Formats: sequence, structure tokens, C-alpha cells
Amino acid sequence: MSTIAFTVQDMTCGHCAATITDAVKSLDPDGRCEIDLAARRVTVASAFSADRVAAAIAKAGFTPVAAGT
Repeated sequence: MSTIAFTVQDMTCGHCAATITDAVKSLDPDGRCEIDLAARRVTVASAFSADRVAAAIAKAGFTPVAAGT
């Protein structure tokens, strides 16, 4: 399991955070998702690659950018 961080500028509220968490959990039920809404940062611990996690978040309607990019 690796930890991946994303900045998600279009995550603006608790509903957005819940939607992203649900998207990550749909991809990887054993994964962990931590949300820092104020910083618009999503940190995911998952067995899946960063690309797969980003694709799941994007499919939910958001624009994840790898943190530090």
C-alpha cells in the first residue's frame, strides 16, 4: 500500500469531500482517504497506482493534481 497526495482545487465543501472519499472507496475498499478541505488536499493510502486513484477521483467529477506538481 502506498500513500498518494493530490491537490483538488474544485473540492469546495463537505459534500465534495464525501464524494471523493466514496470514489476512492469504490476503487479500493481497503484504502484510506484523508481529506484536508481547507488546503484542498486529498491523501490516499491504496494498493492502486496514483493514476488509477486520480482516474477514480476524476470520474467523480473532480480535477486531481498530484501534490507537488
